[in-house]
Amino acid sequence: MDRNEVLLVGRLSAPAEDHSLPSGDTLTKWRIIVRRRRHRRGATLSDSVPCITFNPEAAAVVRAMKPRDPIEVTGSFRCRVYGPSTGKSWRYEVEVSTAQPYEAELAEDPQLPENPELFEPAAPAVTTPADPARLAALIPRQVPYLAPTG
Repeated sequence: MDRNEVLLVGRLSAPAEDHSLPSGDTLTKWRIIVRRRRHRRGATLSDSVPCITFNPEAAAVVRAMKPRDPIEVTGSFRCRVYGPSTGKSWRYEVEVSTAQPYEAELAEDPQLPENPELFEPAAPAVTTPADPARLAALIPRQVPYLAPTG
């Protein structure tokens, strides 16, 4: 069974932008910055994921947020193709169906960087044994990779 479901938790990179379409619909666009696992050499990488929505409720939530606010969105992965047949341009984005501020304990983690574009890792602190539930929440979920067929 095929499924196209996306769950992203990250930080809003900049204020959302509204675009009026000829159909009269409003398209709201923004980007979410999502950190990856730490790289082998200690650096932390991040992805800037483009998101769009036609849903007025989801758009209102995103418009009310400020850059660097933690956000959780659900939706579907989309590939859009633009341009003439001689020079097609491909764009990948998440079409968001729901959006909400992310209110988990980790959203207020004081070790998160102030500048979301850099995402340099903080020096590891030597502490007492950590809560296993907190550690489990820090590990990104595994997502199966589907190779293209044919």
